[in-house]
Amino acid sequence: MPSLPRRVRPLLLPAAWFVAGVLLAAGGLPARQCPPGARLLLTLGELSDHWVVTGCQAQLCDGVLELLAGNGLVRTHHPQRDFLLRLEWKPQRKEKYDSGIYFRAPLPEPGRPWPPGYQINLLQGHEGQVGGLPGARPRPDLVKPGCWNRMELLVQGDRAQLKINGRLAWGVSGLKRSWGYVGLQAEVPGGGRFAFRNVELVELAHRPLLTPDGFSEHWEPADPRRGQCWKMDRDLLLCTGERGTWLRSRKQYADFNLRLQYRLQPGGNSGVYVRVPRSGEHRGRSLGEKDAGVEIQILDDAAPRYKNLKPYQYSASVYAIVPARPRVAHPAGKWNSLEIDCRGTRYRIWHNGHLVVDADAKSHPELAQRRLKGYLGLQNHSEPVWFRQVRIGPPLPQ
Repeated sequence: MPSLPRRVRPLLLPAAWFVAGVLLAAGGLPARQCPPGARLLLTLGELSDHWVVTGCQAQLCDGVLELLAGNGLVRTHHPQRDFLLRLEWKPQRKEKYDSGIYFRAPLPEPGRPWPPGYQINLLQGHEGQVGGLPGARPRPDLVKPGCWNRMELLVQGDRAQLKINGRLAWGVSGLKRSWGYVGLQAEVPGGGRFAFRNVELVELAHRPLLTPDGFSEHWEPADPRRGQCWKMDRDLLLCTGERGTWLRSRKQYADFNLRLQYRLQPGGNSGVYVRVPRSGEHRGRSLGEKDAGVEIQILDDAAPRYKNLKPYQYSASVYAIVPARPRVAHPAGKWNSLEIDCRGTRYRIWHNGHLVVDADAKSHPELAQRRLKGYLGLQNHSEPVWFRQVRIGPPLPQ
């Protein structure tokens, strides 16, 4: 394939990724060493790039995430299984402060501000304790009063390990939940304001598919003669909108979990092809059984030109089969997150942190007529679209 041009003006600060180091099974990680996986910096960019805020007020300014008011939750867009979380935290008052960090948490039950499950306590005098998890005891002796405190949480399988300011607080086994969200607890009326910075999350089960040095290892223009519409700069991929070909993965995938962010201009249109044949066929019209994959729609839903579309034509829908509900696309010019989880004929899709599709061949029989293994693709709809943070891992548990 021809080499893709690499010079394109970055429009937003791209996420940082790297793959390095070796995960130490028993003793955790030396300071600042990063295990293999997909590394996300969750306090860069805008709050909506990575977080869903419910029941409270929060802001992200100059790399500091502050919990300002209310009882609620600031949680990640994507549920996590095995991960490494690093962050710094600081209460905004000297005493009687309270907050917490949730991990592998479900969504809060209706009418409640916080989810059940595992929470690392940040209540004064109880810092580090996880209720209901034997051995996850409080370690206030490791905390520096009035200062930024660094926390490192490693979660793998049924085990979790916590470090506070570089010292081991505890290591335990017996986790019951295998996946869920990472969240910051806002309990401002009863515990004052909290601030967090340098929040890094490494998804241990995922690997990046969009890195400057490894781009050609993972992707190729479907038509090598028309690939100049795709341009890469650092960790940001641009489809220029010039007429050209779609971008195809070099490998085929069956069951998987794909995560990415995309950004559209006003009126923009694109899509992610899933399990398509080499030809890219995703419509399924007049074809033999299972000769087509599917397209997950990407669209500026709010554009006037799209006001009369059918429900299954809006963002995050399985195009022409399953409509996304609710519709939660961010305005044009903002980054949107998309997660596509495939296991057999079951498709689960998260859009900006909300589950908007959960369908299989029982609820939508046409899914039984689509391929169960094939290529991934990024669509060129002859309109500019930007992609970043593309990574893939195994499907979530049922």
